[in-house]
This record gives sequence, C-alpha cells and structure tokens, in this order.
Amino acid sequence: MTERIVIENCAVATVDAAGTEYDSGHVVVAGNVIESVGAGPAPAELADVARRIDGTGHLATPGLVNTHHHFYQWLTRGLAQDSNLFDWLVELYPVWARIDEDIVHAAASGSLAMMARGGVTTAMDHHYVFPRGTGDLLGAEIRAASRVGVRFTAARGSMDRGRSDGGLPPDFAVETTEAALLATEAAIDAHHDASFGSMLHIAAAPCSPFSVSTELLREAAVLARGKGVRLHTHGSETVEEEKFCHELFGMGPTDYFESTGWLGDDVWMAHCVHMNDSDIAAFARTGTGVAHCPSSNARLAAGIARVPDMLAAGVPVGLGVDGTASNESGELHTELRNALLINRLGGGEKAMSARQALRLGTYGGAQVLGRADEIGSLEPGKLADLVLWKLDGLGHASIADPVAALVLGAAAPVTLSLVNGRPVVEQGRLTGVDEDEIARLTRTEARRLAALAGLA
Repeated sequence: MTERIVIENCAVATVDAAGTEYDSGHVVVAGNVIESVGAGPAPAELADVARRIDGTGHLATPGLVNTHHHFYQWLTRGLAQDSNLFDWLVELYPVWARIDEDIVHAAASGSLAMMARGGVTTAMDHHYVFPRGTGDLLGAEIRAASRVGVRFTAARGSMDRGRSDGGLPPDFAVETTEAALLATEAAIDAHHDASFGSMLHIAAAPCSPFSVSTELLREAAVLARGKGVRLHTHGSETVEEEKFCHELFGMGPTDYFESTGWLGDDVWMAHCVHMNDSDIAAFARTGTGVAHCPSSNARLAAGIARVPDMLAAGVPVGLGVDGTASNESGELHTELRNALLINRLGGGEKAMSARQALRLGTYGGAQVLGRADEIGSLEPGKLADLVLWKLDGLGHASIADPVAALVLGAAAPVTLSLVNGRPVVEQGRLTGVDEDEIARLTRTEARRLAALAGLA
C-alpha cells in the first residue's frame, strides 16, 4: 500500500515548461513520487492519506538543486577575505592540504545541514583535495549526505599539475595522473547509481585548467563517457585564468576545453564568468551546462557572468553555492536573490525576473545535473522533492506575489522539505540530524584544522 501526503491551500509554483502557477492549489505525493498537482483543494475521496497538510500562507516549489560546492571549505570560512581567486587559493591550499576523513565528514555535515535547512533537496560537491594517507574522503561526504537525507551528486575531483609543473597548487596537494584516474574509476564503480530515483550519482571532475594536466582532462573525459557519468570542472572564472590558458595553451579556456573533449551535454562547468559570444555559442551548440555562483563571484571579485545571454542562447544554467570559504552563508536560497540582483547590475532591470531566478535554482539545476526528467519541477510522475515555504510572517506577508516574496524578500522559513517523499525539514528544523551537535562538531574540527595548518 502506497501512502499519500496531501499538501493543499497553498500557492504553487510548478516551474514546469509552461511556468504553471496556482494562487491556491494542492500537491499529492504517493510514496516517493508526485501523483498530482492542481488548483484548489485535493480530491476529498483520496485513499491511504497518511498526512494532510494545510499550506495556507505558504508557497510550494520544487526543491532547490545545488550544482557546485566544496564542502571541506566549511571549516575555513572567513579567511583570505580580501583576495582575488589566485591569491585566495595560494593562501588556502596549504590549509586544505591538512584535511583528513574526520575533518571532511564534519565539514560535509555542516555544509549539507545548512543547505537542507534552506530548501536544498539535491546537493552536489566537487571534492578535489586528497592528501595521501588521510582516509576515505569521498566516502565521508557520502555518509554525511545519507545521514542528512538529501539527494547527492559527488564529483570526484582531482589535481595533478603542481607548482613545479606550472600549476597553481603546491606539489604536496596534488595526485599523480594515474592515481587520480584510478581513484575516479573506483569511486564510480563503488557508488554511482544510475537508476530512476537514485540518491547518489558520481561525476568525474578534474579541478581546473590551472591545476590539471591536459592528459588528465582528456583521459577523465574518456573514462566518464565509458562509465556513463557526467563531467564537471571550473571554467572561465577569472581574467587570470584566461591569461593562464593563453600563455600555457595558446588559446582561451573554452577552446582549450573543446580541444580536450570537454564540451558536451554531459558536461557542466562552474562560474563561466568571462565568456565571449563565441564561447557562449559553443556551450549552446554542445549543450554544455553552467553552474552560476553569484555570491562567490562577487566575494572574489571575479566579475558578472553573462547569464541572461547564456539563457537566451539556450545554455543550461543552474545555481551553485560554491565553497563556503568564498560564500560564507553556505545557503542556496540566498542565491536566488543574488542571481537576480547581480545580473541586473550587469544587464539592466529586465536582465532577470524573479521567476527566472527560481527556475535557475530548480529546473535549471536539474538540467545541469542531468536529472530534469526526475526533479526540478512539480509534475506528476516526478520524484517528490519539494519545499513548502512560509510566507505569511513578518518578512513576507505584505508581498502579494509569492514568488517575488521568496526571491526578493528575506530568507523564507522552510515549514516542510520532502526528499524522495520523506520529510528532511519540519518547521525549520532538520529531522534526521541534530543541528546543535553538528555545529559543535564543526567548531571542534575547524580548530583542529587550524592547529594542523599552524593558524592557531
């Protein structure tokens, strides 16, 4: 017997292809899928209703989808406050090279808990720092995601170009090319679940042009496609990266990525701030996706990504928190607002609407992660990943448009968040983990990391 959860009397933003919305509607969840969405109350004759929720004063949306993050940075927030990307990395690489399995598990727990409490139902992490002899770092993240209860894409990152080879990271922070490829393959074989409704995907994710050899990029693309997983990296983030690529490879980042097999509808890249018309056209032609990280781009003064132009060209775009050493809030729902505001700074008052921002954080993210047939909109047959936002309190009650209230207003409280039909957040609190315990753990491990790195 499949039990149902009925949510009714709430505003509903489905984020489907037509942008369907209901001023007062309902969502019916059966097991782990959405059974129906529509106007007015749910049918009274529904059987096997385990729970009926009155959503008066709320907005129901798809769960938020985070497309770029670095969980381990949760323990190095607030450092290198006034640096650009390259200077920031040079300062922090020696600290990050001291991480171990316990540190990563604590940092992942903190990162995931913060995101889940703020409406994220699908998380992604790009972990690329693997000091030798420090345990199962990717497994530490996977355990944390399972405990918090969110859907997870773990991007097994890698770096093999240390400073002695012309790269940016210190030599002690990189792997050999062979070791990185073998570890990526092992992660895919051990953890990737391609089934419908999967809670865990693995992606192949060499870090960036300035920390990875051409051989690793090429071979990782071959490996990923042979295994049927997606590819992820950083691209076109700063003017310094553009200069680096021209000096080392004789071409810009997009042309370099294309030459190594790294454009395609199974690829998404973080940032993509410094993209010219030709770059955007190449992404659109190949279906390459973008993880837009507005707060991090602003924190590191990287620039304003041309997201409206990308969307107009047909490039898939989602939102990313990015690592919390460059976005200390660690929340994705604040990125809805920041995406709208920053893109209007770059392109004028009509550059992005509230509904476009919501689409970036939901359906756009699902596209980028290759899961648009499963998540990202409230439609029958899709997975029951949804959020009920409280909008009748002081911060939002005087805003008549619920989508505008969510995107432009203060961070909205989450009354209920379902992942796979199961409550992950109830009345603003996580259901499966103790937030206070995680806070204590992260504080302890942050202090230990600082001591290991000689900062304390």
